[in-house]
Amino acid sequence: MTDHTPVTQDELHAFVDGELPADRRDAVEAWLASHPEDAALVHAWRAQAEAIRARYAGVADEPVPARLQVERIARNGSRWRTIAAAAAVAAFIIGGVAGWMARGASAAATPDSVELFTADALAAHRLYIGEVRHPIEVGATEAHLLPWLSRRVGTSVRAPDWNAFDFKLLGGRLLPGPSGPAALFMYENANGERVTLYCSKLSAESSGFRFNANDKFAAIRWVESGYGYVVSGPADKPRLKNLARAAYEQMENRAAPPGNRSSVDQLMSRRGS
Repeated sequence: MTDHTPVTQDELHAFVDGELPADRRDAVEAWLASHPEDAALVHAWRAQAEAIRARYAGVADEPVPARLQVERIARNGSRWRTIAAAAAVAAFIIGGVAGWMARGASAAATPDSVELFTADALAAHRLYIGEVRHPIEVGATEAHLLPWLSRRVGTSVRAPDWNAFDFKLLGGRLLPGPSGPAALFMYENANGERVTLYCSKLSAESSGFRFNANDKFAAIRWVESGYGYVVSGPADKPRLKNLARAAYEQMENRAAPPGNRSSVDQLMSRRGS
C-alpha cells in the first residue's frame, strides 16, 4: 500500500543523497510524479551534485601538503595553541564547504558554467530515460511541441532527424536549466535505447565538441551563438559523436538529410526562423 503522508523537503534531500529509508522511497517517487515543482527541485539538486562531483571528486584523495600537517606545525610553536588553531581552520573549511553545498557557492567557487550545464543535461537524461509512462511532456506528433519550446527557450528549436541512426523522436519537455528554460528532446531505437538532446541559453564562448563520461552514461556538448547543446546517451563515444555531428550539420545547413524532405520541420536552429 502506498504511503500518502506528505513528503517533506528533508525527505527530498535524503532522496537525492540516497539516504532515504526504503519504506519511504515509493511514496517519494509517487509524490514527485504528481508534483512537478518538487520534481524540478530534485532534478536541479542532482545536477548541482553531479557538477560538484565532476569538478572536485579528486580533491578528497589528494595528500595534505607538508606545510599544513599538524605534526610539522606543532614542532614549530606552542603545541596546544597550534593544534587548536589547526582544528579551528579545519572546522572553518568543513563548515564553509558544507555551507556552500547547502546554500550555493560564491562566483569564484562556482563550477564552470559549461560543466554545470553538461551535468544538468546528464542528470535530466538519467532521470527521464527510465520513465515508462511519462518520458516526455509533449509527443513528437503534437503540432505545438516546437513552437512551445521555441518560445520558452528563446530561439527557434527543431529536433534533429536521427532516423539514419535508428533513433526515432518520441517528443520533448521543458525543464529548468542553470541559465534559463531548457528543451529536452528524447529519442528511442528499436532496442529500447534512449538518447536525448538538451538545449538552453548559455553565457559561454562558442566551442567545439567535448566528451564527458559519467558511469554508464556519457555526453557530447558544444556551445554556439549563446546556446549550449548536449547529446546524452549510453557511454559509446563514436555513436554519440555521430549523433552530435548530424545534429550540428542539420542546424548549420538548415537542410533536410538526403532523401527526407519532411525532416526540414524537425531541425534545431541556433539562429531562429
